[in-house]
Amino acid sequence: MGVFAHFLFVAAEMNVVDLIEQAVTGLGYELVDFETSPRGRLLRVFIDKADGISVDDCAAVSNHLTRLFSVENVDYDRLEVSSPGLDRPVKKLADFERFAGQEVQVKLRVPLGNQRNFNGIIGGVSEGQVMLQTTEGERVLAFDNIEKARLVPKF
Repeated sequence: MGVFAHFLFVAAEMNVVDLIEQAVTGLGYELVDFETSPRGRLLRVFIDKADGISVDDCAAVSNHLTRLFSVENVDYDRLEVSSPGLDRPVKKLADFERFAGQEVQVKLRVPLGNQRNFNGIIGGVSEGQVMLQTTEGERVLAFDNIEKARLVPKF
């Protein structure tokens, strides 16, 4: 794929994400995550709401997005809509605030003291920093340095 074609693909994907986020939010859900396969043939949409997600919620969002994609000429082969699961991704600073007190696994982009992976309890957020209570004590992680984070489910 040439540089220009790649740019158009990335720009189109960003527009699809904006389109999905606007539609999902308008239906009363939170867009937790969006994944796409190479060349955008498979679209995965993860939604949530305060009282959880049911199969009916997923079906309603899927039906709405299918109609929307038809109108907006979004080219894809398959659409999957689901809940983020018990080990949901923690992607936004607001998510770290919302899930304060819960256990999380964090992977950093750039190591902090020769360590990239951390496990601990979210202690809150302050000035773009995430406070994490680990077995070694409190760690302050720059939000911009967090590559990915997931809640650790409790059974």
